[in-house]
Amino acid sequence: MSGKLYLVPNTLDFGVADAEVDLQTVLPLHAIQIAARLGYWAAENAKTTRAFLKRVDAVIPLTQPLQSLQITELPRPPKGQTAGKTAGDQTKAWSELLAPALAGHDVGLISEAGLPAIADPGAHLVAAAHAEGIEVVPLSGPSSLLLALAASGLNGQSFAFVGYLPVDAAARSARIRELEALSLRQQQTQLMIETPYRNEALLQALLTQLKPQTRLSVSCGLSLAQGWTRSATVAQWRAKPQNLPDKVPAVFALLAG
Repeated sequence: MSGKLYLVPNTLDFGVADAEVDLQTVLPLHAIQIAARLGYWAAENAKTTRAFLKRVDAVIPLTQPLQSLQITELPRPPKGQTAGKTAGDQTKAWSELLAPALAGHDVGLISEAGLPAIADPGAHLVAAAHAEGIEVVPLSGPSSLLLALAASGLNGQSFAFVGYLPVDAAARSARIRELEALSLRQQQTQLMIETPYRNEALLQALLTQLKPQTRLSVSCGLSLAQGWTRSATVAQWRAKPQNLPDKVPAVFALLAG
């Protein structure tokens, strides 16, 4: 019998100074209970995963000492290797993370924030688990993308997450116009994110390139005490500007009309 791969949700306060939330306000008790008993972890960052587990321990004591837990970081793309060798090494590295599960132990997969495998490299491990016949169990928890969509008032029946837009100004402008045309044609909400220190640059690019009647929603610091969502037409945003913090994650959504 192989173990299971649990997709363990994390809070959304990663990297936001002085904004740590009460774990029990954003994670279900069931998810905290499972996190407290897992001895094997696959994580983006071992240090921040230990910090998360200390917060778990304050609610439900860990079943074994934190120092004894096996926390393995997800593979990072190697530099200076040929494509073939890189692909082979990466496949092997992902498979090795599942060795405890194949030996009968449950494994937790955790992201830096939110749900693992959603806009997250952990999706590769989930795919590898399915290939090995390992049961994958997602646990309920916060997703900034879905929270932002729900709070936006935009079309929640048809939507797409497009990730990061190009950093180059010309390429970014072209991509914004492309997404607006797609949104208009399909009446589909387009969701995107940006590195926090580029939040303001993306907002200004959206306000410059989008048509006045397009609806734009920005959700900033979701689930945090200072979190907020503003949805308005581009014309209304231009008439009443609002600056974005450069250290708090934000989700942007647009719907052309």
